[in-house]
Amino acid sequence: MGKSVVSKSGLATARVNGTVIAEANSWMETEGNIYFPPESIKSEFFTGTSQHTFCPWKGDASYYSINAGGQQFDNAAWYYPQPLEGAADLRDHVAFYKNKVEISAN
Repeated sequence: MGKSVVSKSGLATARVNGTVIAEANSWMETEGNIYFPPESIKSEFFTGTSQHTFCPWKGDASYYSINAGGQQFDNAAWYYPQPLEGAADLRDHVAFYKNKVEISAN
């Protein structure tokens, strides 16, 4: 069974060493993670990886490495290209590991 996926608005920003890598006025949130819409991601900082994991209610996750602010962070972001039915609103939205990327929202 899925968890709650909530639509939020305001200003959400993802930064690596002061470099803004994503910024959105609306996003999805679940399990304490902000999922940025794909159009809010600054693609020049992202490289797809071969990493994949499975969540029983969201489905198969794909990963990005991030190269920004003079550093590379492997598999620091994930997204669901084909989420399961209960997580359909998360399709292609990108979330970040908080120990690698600074996230702020208000």
